[in-house]
Amino acid sequence: MPNIKSAKKRVLVNQTKAAQNKAAKSALKTEIKKFDAAVAEGNRSEADVAYKVAVKAVDQAAAKGLLHKNNAANKKSALTLKLNKLG
Repeated sequence: MPNIKSAKKRVLVNQTKAAQNKAAKSALKTEIKKFDAAVAEGNRSEADVAYKVAVKAVDQAAAKGLLHKNNAANKKSALTLKLNKLG
């Protein structure tokens, strides 16, 4: 355990931020899974809506620093390919 007051605060802040990051990543994964489920069903209209939500979630995660910008671009590209393959 840290002895210095600022170090103690840093531990608490890090725990809070880690919990926020974990929740945000979980929400991102959930949106991507919803899109994948819509594609698996073959429902184009539902997939379109889920695609927009998933892409927005990926962009927001990249903006917050949860994902590297190239990783976000890769995820969006994969989502687009799945949507286009649905035809």
